[in-house]
Amino acid sequence: MALLHSSLPSAKQSETRTVGQRYRSIFLMLIVSLLLVAGLGSRLVYLQLIEGTRNRQLAENNRIRLIPKQPERGKILDRNGKILAGSRLSHSVFLWPLARKKGEWGNTVSRLSQILNIPESVIHQRLEQAGYNSPFLVRIARGISPAQVTALSEYGSELEGIQVDAEAVRYYPNGDLAAHVLGYTGELSDEELKKRKQEGYRLGDVIGQMGIERAFEATLRGEWGGQQVEVDGSGQVVRILGQKPTQAGQDVTLTIDIEIQKAAEAALGDRKGAIVAMDPRNGAILAMVSRPTFDPNLFSTRITDAQWKQLQSADHPFVDRALQAFQPASTFKIVTTAAALESGKFSPDTVLPTYPSITVGGIVFNDWNRAGFGPLDFPGAMAWSSDTFFYQVAMTIGDHTLIDWTRRFGFGRKTGLELGIEESPGLVPDDAWKKKEIGQGWFLGDTINMSIGQGFLLTTPLQVAVMFAVPANGGFRVKPHLLKDNEESKNWRESLNMQPTTVQKLQEGLREVVTYGTGQAVNDPNLPAIAGKSGTSEDVGGGSDTWFGAYAPAEKPEIVVVAFAEKSGGGGGSVGAPMVRQVLSAYFNLKKKRGTQHAKSQSQNQGQ
Repeated sequence: MALLHSSLPSAKQSETRTVGQRYRSIFLMLIVSLLLVAGLGSRLVYLQLIEGTRNRQLAENNRIRLIPKQPERGKILDRNGKILAGSRLSHSVFLWPLARKKGEWGNTVSRLSQILNIPESVIHQRLEQAGYNSPFLVRIARGISPAQVTALSEYGSELEGIQVDAEAVRYYPNGDLAAHVLGYTGELSDEELKKRKQEGYRLGDVIGQMGIERAFEATLRGEWGGQQVEVDGSGQVVRILGQKPTQAGQDVTLTIDIEIQKAAEAALGDRKGAIVAMDPRNGAILAMVSRPTFDPNLFSTRITDAQWKQLQSADHPFVDRALQAFQPASTFKIVTTAAALESGKFSPDTVLPTYPSITVGGIVFNDWNRAGFGPLDFPGAMAWSSDTFFYQVAMTIGDHTLIDWTRRFGFGRKTGLELGIEESPGLVPDDAWKKKEIGQGWFLGDTINMSIGQGFLLTTPLQVAVMFAVPANGGFRVKPHLLKDNEESKNWRESLNMQPTTVQKLQEGLREVVTYGTGQAVNDPNLPAIAGKSGTSEDVGGGSDTWFGAYAPAEKPEIVVVAFAEKSGGGGGSVGAPMVRQVLSAYFNLKKKRGTQHAKSQSQNQGQ
């Protein structure tokens, strides 16, 4: 019993141990509670102070979205109000960066890439550019197909943060008609965005990339609008909180006549070259064609690799050949004639012998027929396009006089057309230029070559049209323009201060070209009297470039047409003249038709 007793604790000892254990439990509970409170407190501090701004933004933007709305681009109209460029509704796909965290986009981007056939890297790049906290929608694709719209709807549960919306995209109802004049639109590149961000442009904006679309971007663009909307948990719009209406861009009316443009396009056909039709009285461009060409509708949505390769396979389809420089060939004899008669070294009645060739400095300069034409006056030399006649003229007046008059006619500088960024100034060479570029001075042979529009001289089809307008309008250089309501351009023209006899001899010579000279192919008994000039130049790469320019009616001109065919072979009279005749025929037939319709309309109004 003693052993048992000694092994059991006393009543006092038992009470003491129980009390200690109870305090220890309370102490441990207090410590745990303090740790929990401290942890929760620090988390709250982190969430409210460090991440507070972002979390408030996330909470707010999970409920409120900012949906920017792009304005409808202004229309481009022809001189009679017919639409050359407008808009059509199309489905576009947008990303909403704030809808998901950066690491949650993987599967969504993968699925979107499969449906839209856009590389995942491109979509990720767009998200990075916009910023993952951006509340603004960012366009990733335009003009998607109905099948793609359906697929996006079917996979909606996997595409959180993706929105499909209808918006206006650029539409060219006539396809490639006047493509180089109109240009095209496309999304801003990264480099363009950096340059134009201060102008209010944003990621995914569409901008004019060429032609009138680029030249009048500020007019056509319009002003963005948008909506601030409240959405529910599924992203559906509950109500519109605020709205700023878009302001559509202004329409731009051109001097182009769509019917004349169609006729010029048909006349040039598949030839590589250009045709310009212009009113010689005020410089209004009625038609301007360049080949090869492209369909600007391709750029209104995302152009495919196959389409791009097909375009690249053509011979520089984006180059506007009406604004690029070539040797003007014998059309330039207009300038040589004016320079000769204005120099005072030749009278209007001058007659010169012509030869099979002329030798200068040991170099033989042939006449084009290798036989000569006998004695000719200025109109006769123009009619038969005698080279040796103009060689003699050039040797007499010298390079300074010829170069001076070349510049007076507007060569060697841009015409002032609204598409100036795409226009070549051409080249009027002189002694200083030749020394700088070639390392040798000016020779008499250079003057001889220049007198017939060859050598180093380079001019554009538009500049050649301006040259033809001078004899057509009685001696004025006009400023060509495409904007119909550009009063400054319409009223601006400058007199070259030529003697009336000089203008008269030019007009006589150009008329004789058509009546019995090298341009008889343009003569048509069904058309008013026509005056014109042919030209043929040897192309550096082989073959020949051909020209023909004309105006009508010869007595009171109202239209100038210049046709240029690059590496066409043949002569200006055989290749260019039929093209010009086709355009002139369309112009005067259209004029007659419209006159009849106008008279009929007036008669009906008077009857009422």
